Amino acid sequence: MNQACAHIIDDDEAIRDALQWLLKTRAVACRTWDSGEAFLEAWQPSWRGCIVLDIRMHGMSGLECFDALLARGCELPVIFITGHGDVPMAVAALKKGAFHFIEKPFTDHDLEDLVEKALALDAERQRAAANRDNIEAHLATLTQREREVMDLILEGKYNKVIADQLSISMRTVEAHRSRIFDKMAVRSAVELAQMLTVLRG
Repeated sequence: MNQACAHIIDDDEAIRDALQWLLKTRAVACRTWDSGEAFLEAWQPSWRGCIVLDIRMHGMSGLECFDALLARGCELPVIFITGHGDVPMAVAALKKGAFHFIEKPFTDHDLEDLVEKALALDAERQRAAANRDNIEAHLATLTQREREVMDLILEGKYNKVIADQLSISMRTVEAHRSRIFDKMAVRSAVELAQMLTVLRG
């Protein structure tokens, strides 16, 4: 299930059906779950999308489900559905990394907008992760010497200084620099530095 999907977790069937119908009017793929336990049993790390989670349910509560997901390393944005008295709990969940909460009664438009923002956030996270993986793959192609030269280039050292520091010729430094730029698919030291800030971020 790698298609982005809004997972609706609520023990009230009428609410599950209503939310599913609502989101499908915005062409949002949905899947419903009648308990946190059922969702956790099926959950896969590869799933993309977001989670709409009722904070109060029979059996496992929404907060308990959220804690279990965090423990498993789940990064899907979570939107809590709360009653008035649940707001302090929802705020506590936000501090743990929940995406948002929406208080009953809410308008259709408000929930739809939140879900679309959560889906966009997850998609952006996936793009960023893919970019980091791509950069790591490029770095893995560098030899140890090329990594040493690259580090000195990023420190702003001139070729002559690099040559002296590594006890190699200027021509060798220039050859290393050229291969580094080719392997990293950049045209300048500035581009290289910008690329690697992604990993530090």
